[in-house]
Amino acid sequence: MSDPETVIRTEIEDLHVFFVDWFTGAAPKEQLETSFGVAMDADVVFVSPDGARLNRTDLMNGFTSGHGGNPGFRIAIRDVKVRREIGDLVLATYTEWQRGAVRSGRAENGRFTTVLMTRDAPHRWLHVHETWLPEAEQAAGPYDF
Repeated sequence: MSDPETVIRTEIEDLHVFFVDWFTGAAPKEQLETSFGVAMDADVVFVSPDGARLNRTDLMNGFTSGHGGNPGFRIAIRDVKVRREIGDLVLATYTEWQRGAVRSGRAENGRFTTVLMTRDAPHRWLHVHETWLPEAEQAAGPYDF
């Protein structure tokens, strides 16, 4: 059996591979529900780096409208760390680096993300909170992906 950090890292990385495929148009529209929709809990709360609070419906609508709208989009996930395991839940953090982002205000950006999700597959994302990395850190990158 894999260690929790590997399992959670794989979950986070796989979901972000889907994000890239979705926004570049490589993923078929039918995949939204099976790849993203099933991962987002019915009561998920997503806090964007700008402080907007979104629910599952908001997220699904945003993804639906963004399909294929960002052909140069790329994401790299780094520094995944399981912070706590509490019952069947895991609290993890990671940094997300984006290139070619058209909806983020800045094409190259970085954010620090905290996620609370279920420990076991199929994972359910319950709460996600993203915070912009400091401006100097974002400017420096790394954007070597």
